[in-house]
Amino acid sequence: MSDSASSVEKKTVQEHDHDPQAITSSTVDVAAQLTAGKEINLTPEEAARIRRKIDLHLMPLMCILYMMQFADKTTLGQSAVLGLLGQPTSIINQNQFNWLGTIFYLFFLAFEYPQNLALQYLPVGKWMSVNIFVWSIALLCHAAAKNFGGLFACRAFLGICEGAITPGFMLVTSMFYTRQEQSQRVGYWFLMNGTAIILLGLIAYGTSFTSTENFEPWQWLMIITGVITLIVAVLFWFLFPDSPTNAWFLTPEERVLAVERIKVNQAGVENKHFKREQFNEALRDPKTWLFFFFSTISNVTNSLGNQRQIIVKGFDFTTRQTTLFGCVDGAVEIVVIFCTVTSATYWKNGRAYSGALAYCVAILGSILYVSHTLFIDENDDHITNLDWRCGVFFLTVTSIAPFVVMLAWVGAVTAGHTKRTTTNAIVMIGYAVGNAVGTQYWKKAYQPRNHIPWSILSACWFASMIIMLMTRFYLARENAKREREEPDSTYDDVYINEGIPGEKPLKVDKAFLDLTDIQNREFRYVL
Repeated sequence: MSDSASSVEKKTVQEHDHDPQAITSSTVDVAAQLTAGKEINLTPEEAARIRRKIDLHLMPLMCILYMMQFADKTTLGQSAVLGLLGQPTSIINQNQFNWLGTIFYLFFLAFEYPQNLALQYLPVGKWMSVNIFVWSIALLCHAAAKNFGGLFACRAFLGICEGAITPGFMLVTSMFYTRQEQSQRVGYWFLMNGTAIILLGLIAYGTSFTSTENFEPWQWLMIITGVITLIVAVLFWFLFPDSPTNAWFLTPEERVLAVERIKVNQAGVENKHFKREQFNEALRDPKTWLFFFFSTISNVTNSLGNQRQIIVKGFDFTTRQTTLFGCVDGAVEIVVIFCTVTSATYWKNGRAYSGALAYCVAILGSILYVSHTLFIDENDDHITNLDWRCGVFFLTVTSIAPFVVMLAWVGAVTAGHTKRTTTNAIVMIGYAVGNAVGTQYWKKAYQPRNHIPWSILSACWFASMIIMLMTRFYLARENAKREREEPDSTYDDVYINEGIPGEKPLKVDKAFLDLTDIQNREFRYVL
């Protein structure tokens, strides 16, 4: 089949050595094998019941895992104030600390596309479980590290394994939920980052009271979080499904209904065969690169997460006060993400606008923070100045939310399983590049006011907002173009025929032909 807009010219399957009326099951989406040739009557009540059942079995596991993977990743920031950095017994310095953040994302970057290929070929749930298990072992090994080299190896393995988690969750969310539901569901598991910050703050606060000989509080932090993650890995292996077609908690009849429920997406569930034409289409699709540049630039600012504890301690808090302050930070993040994804869900065609609004608040917070440190002597009225800095500091937390909206948006506007996994990989490569670069501008020389880092944050947030609005403009233009086109009947009469004597060919719905969003001219981009 054609892999680009040339499919509009109605090239038939015969041009690629197939009968346009008869194809094999390997060509189509896995959902076609459940629904082909069946008349399915899905009532709104049944659809709502199936969704509730999926939510009950899927969301808790996704939320727990995402909470732990973020907590594990940000243990580095908490460890910095628990003795890993700035103490006579510290095994690394500020420059090495920054490089540990970069190393994580460099290995994430190197293994991101191989991880997405594995998600295409292997069962999604099982592959993520393997990565979580390796991740937990690497986290536990942090406690045994005696120098920068040991921490380097541990962070490298964390980076390799994280490459399967967010793309895997993006795939699973698009498999089980309609496009209308995806923004909220992505928001639910992503707002667990805020819960992770609260959990980590409480654990860090508790470990700050430990006084074990030759074992620092930050090492206890790594042990505790590593053990919890190990337990999650085991639960994930046994309880997390690979797709709606084999979900253990759905009956055979409910699996058919679950697949029928998401037919409205016009994107199918999955296809385990790599299609080079879809890979090439993803590389040529302009929106792929709009999402890539958004992911890159917006995540240059993500280093603020690792630096928050250091910045807060610079407000003259003690170590224990700093760990508890992080809990407030996490609570603010939960509220911000929930409000933004709810707005993106219910504001008609408002995904980009919701993200832009969140960026405006973050930019305002950054400008106020920098202006305060430029023009006010911190030695005067110290308490008032401290309250002011803390207040505007919280405004910048809103910068996290637009990336959540974007993750759901990518899945909602990309169809064709190979194209989807390729696009996810490109987006997450941008995520890794941005995060790797972002750790390098927090220099010791800029502390404590950090004027240059905060200026970089503001510029990146503004650029990200512009790209988000540009993406909306491009997708709206594509929708308008399709509305003007004549109806395309190329894929209206396609049948599965395995060539078995006596077997009746089964008609396949266009939604389950594993067509891309460009091949399927009935596909409309959500805005």
